[in-house]
Amino acid sequence: MIRIIDCSDKLIIATASAAFEELGLTGNAAAELVETDEEEIRAINKANRGIDKSTDVLSFPLLDKILPFTKENYPFDFDEETQDVLLGSIVVCRQAVLRQAEEYGHSADREYAYLFLHGLLHLLGCDHIKDEDRALMREKEEKILQRIGLTR
Repeated sequence: MIRIIDCSDKLIIATASAAFEELGLTGNAAAELVETDEEEIRAINKANRGIDKSTDVLSFPLLDKILPFTKENYPFDFDEETQDVLLGSIVVCRQAVLRQAEEYGHSADREYAYLFLHGLLHLLGCDHIKDEDRALMREKEEKILQRIGLTR
């Protein structure tokens, strides 16, 4: 099971759950979602990546490898109170959600779920530096979005 800390947004919860199921993950995990504006995401991007420009989503993974989410596998990342392994943080720019939804011709809900999911997959060890990794990540994103009815 995956929990998004302090989040009650049903779309985000459904997206996270679909990702967890699609990827065949086990145990309990938690991630933080922060919504922000272009000015703040630009500052975060500059401070953490040295890139002085706004972006749509940033992710800050805590884990080096993905194993079943248990205290035994992650003794230093396990939260005793919630019984979760902490995955990291995802920062989504709401202005980018609206702009990109219009640009790509789909709903803001789909774009929001996509950006959140993209960040979540980074927390779960996926990347898109190489072309083959990019194709695999895009395939996972589309399968997961289809699970919750957000097709193109």
